[in-house]
Amino acid sequence: MDSTDLQLLALLRQDARTAVATLATRLGVSRGTVSNRIHRLEDQGVITGYTVRLRPDAEAGRITAWMSIGVEGNQTRAVIATLLGEPGVAGLHDTNGRWDLLAELRAATLSELAEVLERVRLIKGIAATETSIHLQTYKLG
Repeated sequence: MDSTDLQLLALLRQDARTAVATLATRLGVSRGTVSNRIHRLEDQGVITGYTVRLRPDAEAGRITAWMSIGVEGNQTRAVIATLLGEPGVAGLHDTNGRWDLLAELRAATLSELAEVLERVRLIKGIAATETSIHLQTYKLG
């Protein structure tokens, strides 16, 4: 990837619905160049899809929490594989510092969230967890 690809990706991250003509103008290249680069990045698997981002409070009745996870010994791959199959885990990230993994949890009710927490805590290889519930967002992107 060159600097034009990186700039194109940055523009698409801001708004994936930006017209090709607008992207071309902002990048100082032709529309054909933008289209070709987008197709190439999709074919290479760099761009894997397009999505809609919602304000966290836009989904009424939805609870989001973040769980920091400490993994025992060398069981990280097994723990990740199990967490990827957990329906309450909306996102999973590798991290550094005190915790090994960060999981974004989603549930419709506190009772459902409690069930997700219990299932995750029982996964073999998880040594410790710490969970914080999302209350309010002040800034996105």
